[in-house]
Amino acid sequence: MTNLPLTGIRVLDFGRFIAGPYCGTLLADFGAEVIRIERRDGGEDRRVAPIAETGEGPMFLNLNRNKKGFTLDPSHPESSEIKRRLIESSDVVIANLPMDVLKRLGLDYESLVQIKPDIILTRISTFGHEGPYRDRVGFDPVIQAMSGAMTLTGFPGPPVKGVVNFEDFGTALHAAFGTMVALFERQRTGRGQIVDASLLSTGIMFMQTLLAERYVTGVLRGQQGNTGYHASPSDVYQTGDGWIVVHVIGGAMFRRWAKVVGAEHLIDDPRCSDDQARADNNYLITGAMNSWASQLTTAEAIERLEAERVPCGKVYSLDEVFADPQIRARNLFDFREFPGCEKAVPLADTPVRLSESPAELRHRAPQLGEHTREILIGLGLNDDQIDDYRRMGVI
Repeated sequence: MTNLPLTGIRVLDFGRFIAGPYCGTLLADFGAEVIRIERRDGGEDRRVAPIAETGEGPMFLNLNRNKKGFTLDPSHPESSEIKRRLIESSDVVIANLPMDVLKRLGLDYESLVQIKPDIILTRISTFGHEGPYRDRVGFDPVIQAMSGAMTLTGFPGPPVKGVVNFEDFGTALHAAFGTMVALFERQRTGRGQIVDASLLSTGIMFMQTLLAERYVTGVLRGQQGNTGYHASPSDVYQTGDGWIVVHVIGGAMFRRWAKVVGAEHLIDDPRCSDDQARADNNYLITGAMNSWASQLTTAEAIERLEAERVPCGKVYSLDEVFADPQIRARNLFDFREFPGCEKAVPLADTPVRLSESPAELRHRAPQLGEHTREILIGLGLNDDQIDDYRRMGVI
C-alpha cells in the first residue's frame, strides 16, 4: 500500500445508508482509517438489496469498502469508556443522526470537544440543525419532493422521483469537501469545528436554476419528459434499433447539428434564433430529428453526429454499461470478492483521480464487526476486557 494523502487520519463513521457512508468512503479511498460503527446486529443499510448469503447488499459493499467494521451499542451505559477511547484517538466523527440522538449518544460537538478539543464533527441531516424542521427525519425522496424536483421530473402526470439518490450522494460530496477544508484549517490553526451538511441544502443548490427562473421571471415549468427546458435539440430520440440522447447548446453547435440531419432550413428560422427560442419551439427540431434518426441504426446516428462534434450517446441497458469500451478502458469498475457472493461484486472506482496521489481500493467492505477486537486491542484493551464488553452486550 502506498502512502496515501490521508494516511494517519482516523475517522469514526456513524453514518447510515448513503450520505454519511459515502462521505467516509471518499476519505477512506484516499487513505484515511475509517471505522464503520454499526449496531451489534448490523445497520439497516447493510441489507438493502441483498446479494450475499449473509444479507449484504451492493450499496453497503460499495460505500463501505476500505473501512474497518466495528460493532457498538453507543447507548449502552457501559459503552462510555470505549467511546472515549475511540474519540480520543480520532480526527473526524461522521454522523448522519438527528440532533437529539447525537446528544443522547454523546456524539454532539459539545460532548466530543470535552474528549478531543480539536475534533471535527461532520454531521449530516435531512433538513439541517436549525429551523422548524430540525427534528424531522427523512430520506432522499423527501428532499426531491420538497426542493421542487419531483414536480418537474417525468412526463405530464403524477410527480416522479429520480431513480438515483442524487440528494444523498450530492450531500456526501459536500460533506467530504467540507471535512477536507476543516482538516486543512485544523492543520493551519489547530482548531477543530463542525462541518454541517443537509439534504435540503443540496436539493436547493441542485434546483437553483429552475427556482431562480421561476422567482425572477415568473415562468412556470412543467413536466415534459426528457425534453430540455432551455435548449434544443435536447431529448431522447428513437432510431431504427434503439434510442439515443442528443443535447445541443449554442448557435455553432446547433448549426452543425442542422447540417448533419438535413435541417439547414432551421438555421435562419427566427423561431430557432437562440437556445431559448429553440427550446420554446422544440417541436420543429424534434420533427426533423425524429425523421432523420428513424432511418438509421443507433450506431450510424451516433457516428454521424460525433463526426460533427454533436454531443450524443446511446441509451444503455444495465448490461450494456458493463460492456462499454470507455468504461472498461478507464477501469470504472473494480470487481471484488465478498464472502457469500456468487460473483465478484462490481464496485465503482473513486470518481475523482489525482495524478500524483491517486485513491486506492485496498480491501472489501467489512463483515459485521470484523475488526472490533483488533481496534479495541489498539485502544489498549486486553482480551478479558473485550470479552467482558461482549458479554454485557456493549460490542
